[in-house]
Parts: sequence; structure tokens; C-alpha cells
Amino acid sequence: MSFESLGLCAELLSAIAAQGYTTPTPIQTQAIPVIFEGCDLLAGAQTGTGKTAAFALPIIQRLSEKVPPQKRRAPRALVLVPTRELAAQVSEQMQNYGRRLALRSTTVYGGVNIQAQIERLHRGVDILVATPGRLLDHAERGTVDLSHIEFLVLDEADRMLDLGFIDDILRVAEYLPEQHQGLLFSATYSPSIRQLADELLDHPRRIEVARRNLAADAVTQTVYPVERRRKREMLSHLIRKGEWNQVLVFTRTRYGADKLTEELLFDGIKAAAIHSNKSQSVRTRTLSEFKRGEFRVLVATDVAARGLDIERLPYVVNYELSQVPEDYVHRIGRTGRAGEGGVALSLVCPQEQPLLAAIEKLLNYAIPRKTIAEFPQVAVKRGVKAKPGAPGKRPAKAKKPPAPIAKAAPASKPAAPAKPAPSRRKTAAAQRPAAKSGRRGARS
Repeated sequence: MSFESLGLCAELLSAIAAQGYTTPTPIQTQAIPVIFEGCDLLAGAQTGTGKTAAFALPIIQRLSEKVPPQKRRAPRALVLVPTRELAAQVSEQMQNYGRRLALRSTTVYGGVNIQAQIERLHRGVDILVATPGRLLDHAERGTVDLSHIEFLVLDEADRMLDLGFIDDILRVAEYLPEQHQGLLFSATYSPSIRQLADELLDHPRRIEVARRNLAADAVTQTVYPVERRRKREMLSHLIRKGEWNQVLVFTRTRYGADKLTEELLFDGIKAAAIHSNKSQSVRTRTLSEFKRGEFRVLVATDVAARGLDIERLPYVVNYELSQVPEDYVHRIGRTGRAGEGGVALSLVCPQEQPLLAAIEKLLNYAIPRKTIAEFPQVAVKRGVKAKPGAPGKRPAKAKKPPAPIAKAAPASKPAAPAKPAPSRRKTAAAQRPAAKSGRRGARS
């Protein structure tokens, strides 16, 4: 099947050709006709399979067929995403596809000056890409009008649920007109996603183009067992020996990302970190420098797992395994995109064996193991770490010295029983001021 057969207009076909795409992906082949029909859609597909174009192309074409004459246009399409990086990525693709059509798009997300966003919204837009929290800020201020929305898209809906955006999403929906087309796209297809679809979609068509929660076939996965204290040493060894010039490394915490970056720089490997403690301008600049090849290693937390679009990224390394098995799928999905091959390596210490087991249960297969001569494999059995070369051998228990025989104390009058000390929880609760009611949670 070709893009022409999907009924796309000449301007969009030209934009697609300029991006270097010739054949639609399975999710695009199935989703685009459904969107053109005007049906609500619940779509599940692996990350990196072209979900953005699957909803962007038909939405742009339908909006271009009736462009309002007034300059200060209210948004008619709303795309909700979980992270700032994904918002920037989706908006960029929207602009690339709609460049030859008279449509305007913009993004709103937290971490940047809200006044600049207000000014862009005041000038008028057709397509708005937003994170839920910052969008609610605008809605409550009255700086955005959502009463003309014709298309609501939830991109990476499962990630938004993981980040606790469910209440914000439902509140945003209250600002929308009753008649609109709802499109929900998700890398995983869980019961919670179906429940959200029941809340927001009207008799949706269901599409699942790949086996649920399965990692992309184009990604070669490998596990390297290693002592925790030697992880940094192994990573530097792999980068140097493999002559890697572009690698994305995932850690669990912001502190861990900064610490690893400093250690790699000490090893003579140019690296930089990106996480939620960095300002948006720093994150954007760092990502641009990484794409241009100005340094070799980008160290990131899971905030970047679904929001980064790096063309032909060859290597992804899980320096620390994710606590949530599904996040592993999204991490390694940063490579092997758009038909390209990729390599995903995981440095796994004995303490992470339960996390690895959960990931392999999700994937429904064992990830191949590999060892390096300089880093002997660490054997693990029943939670006990054995020495290299003696797998499963439990260390001998040290004999305890005999307890000294206590001398009998002289008889005395039994003391009166002491009054029990008040519970620390009760004491703290009595001293704690009454909680104020209000909305919880930081906004993206």
C-alpha cells in the first residue's frame, strides 16, 4: 500500500516525500482511514512505528479543508502528551507535515515562561500540543479557548497514566465540546487504557498492530551481568572498544544521571545529562547538541524514555534497569526506529535480578546474556551473591561464640510497671496542623 492510496492530499504527499518516507507503516495504514471516517479510535502499537504521523496526517488534511477566516483562531485540534520532549517532537512533526497548508500550531508545557505561550495563543492557532497540567493552567486563566476542539488526541496515554495525569486529563475533557473525535494512542494496551477509553471515547474502533508490550524486532537486546561497583567501568570499556559515537544511557534517578555524567567525563568520554531538574532550554539545547554529534553519551532518566526522537540512534544502554517493566520497552524503543536497526544493552547487577525477571516475563522470552573477559559473570542463587567461578555456592556461616553465663542478680522488690510511652504516630498526628484542601501534584 502507498500513501496515495490512503487519500492524502498532494501537499501532504509532498511533505511525506520530503521526510524520506515512501511506504506507510501498519499503524498508519489502519488508523488513517478510520480517522477520515470520523470514528473514535483506540490504537495500540509498538513505540517507533509511526503513531504520530498516523494521527497528524489525517487531522492536518481535515483541518485544512475548512480554515476559519479570522486571524485569532481558537485551536481545533488538541494533542495531549506526557512530557515536554514529546510535546516538542509532536509539534515539530505537525509543522513539517502542515508546512504547505495554511495551519498554525504551537505547544504549551511547564518549565518555561507562560507569558510567551499566552502571546502565541492570543495570535491564534489551529493545532495545540500540550502537557495536561500546563494546559489546565491556561484554561483556568482563560488564556486558551477549548470550546472549538474537533479532535482530541491522547498520545502515549499509558505513560500519562503512569505519571498520574488521569485527573488532569478528565478535567481537560470538561472544557471540550460534546461533539469531537477522540483518538487514543498507546505503546501498551492494558486494562487501564481500556478504562480510560471508556471514559473519553464513543464506541471506538480498536486497532492493535503488534503483540502487546513487545519490544521492536529491529532492536538487538543483550544483558551483561556485572557487579554494581563495576558498571561505570564496563560502560566506558564498551564505548571505547566499540568506538560508539552516539549512545543514550538510562539511569533511574536524576542524581545518578549527573553522577554518571561526571564519571564519564573523568574517563575522557564527552557526555551530558538530561532530566527533569534541568530547565527546558537546557534540555532542548543538550538534545540538539547530542543529535549534532557534539558529544558521545547522553545520560537520561525515564523522563526522556518516550519523548526523544533521535534519527538513527544506534545504541541504548540501561545502566540501571527501570522499576516498571513497561518502561524498559519504551527505553529501548529509542533505537531501531523507522525500519532502522539498533542495539539495546542492559548492565545488570545481582540486586537487579528481580527487575530483569519482571521484564522478561513481560516480553515472554529471556534476553540473551553476554560476558566480557575483563568483567567475570556474577553468579546469583536465591539472593546470595557468589564469587566468580563458584556459581551458586553458599558461603559458610561463621560460628557464633558461646554466650557468657549471666550471674543471678540479688532478689529485690519488683518495680512498678512503667506506663507505656505514647505512640509516635499519635503524637505526630496531634501536633500536625490540619491539612488544607486543594489540588495536589505538580504540573508538567
